[in-house]
This record gives sequence, C-alpha cells and structure tokens, in this order.
Amino acid sequence: MTNQELIKSAVEARKNAYAPYSHFYVGAAIETEEGSVYTGCNIENAAYGPSNCAERTAIFKAVSEGHRKFRKIAIIGGHEAGDQVAGFATPCGVCRQVMMEFCEPSHFEIVVAKSVEEFETYTLQKLFPEGFGPANLS
Repeated sequence: MTNQELIKSAVEARKNAYAPYSHFYVGAAIETEEGSVYTGCNIENAAYGPSNCAERTAIFKAVSEGHRKFRKIAIIGGHEAGDQVAGFATPCGVCRQVMMEFCEPSHFEIVVAKSVEEFETYTLQKLFPEGFGPANLS
C-alpha cells in the first residue's frame, strides 16, 4: 500500500474522532505485514486518563484480530476540519511505547501527514531512540 492510500484511510478514520475537550481530531491507519489495514481515531473522556489515541486504537483493533507484525502507520491530526491540517501530529510517548511492543524499530515506518500530498516519514527508531521493548526482557 502506498503512503497516500494509507493517509486516505487515516483521513477517513479522523472523521470519527471523539474530541469534545481538546478539539484535536486524529485519525490513524496501520498496515499489517500481511497487507491488512486497521484504522483508529482518538477517543477522549471527561476524566482524561481513560482517553485513547488514534494510533493505539488502530493497533489494538489489529491485535484483537490476531495481527502482531506491522509495516507502517499513517497519522493525521489537528484542530481543523476536513482532509488537511496545519501541522504534523507525531505519536505521543505512550503510543511510541505500544509500537515498540509490536514493531521492528529500524523498519517500522511512521507517516505523519498534513494532507494526502504533504507528509513526512520516520522510522520508530528515529522517533523513539533507545526505546524499551520485548528484546530488552530476553
């Protein structure tokens, strides 16, 4: 799947975001090693702590369906409505830690987008250097 196709899926997922407190709407789409795509949006809660990010929503949906290995994730987020946002929304630290559990840091790609046409790509290793994962417990 191309980055643009994955971003389109993230844009669609963003439309379902529930963000009545921050008004920051995020969509994510993750591609499994087998080529399946799972999407997620952020879901806020009045107590804040129980809120869930779009990236984790997508990952947890995929894991709950039996997937454990991933190629890349596309993320788009911002205050603006529509298919384009003003800035890049990189994953929070908690999401990076969850990615570390299931993704190969040097190969897993994180695509952060402003639109389908404007995006940047990073590896998990670049965004989460010296991350702690399953290999540390072997």
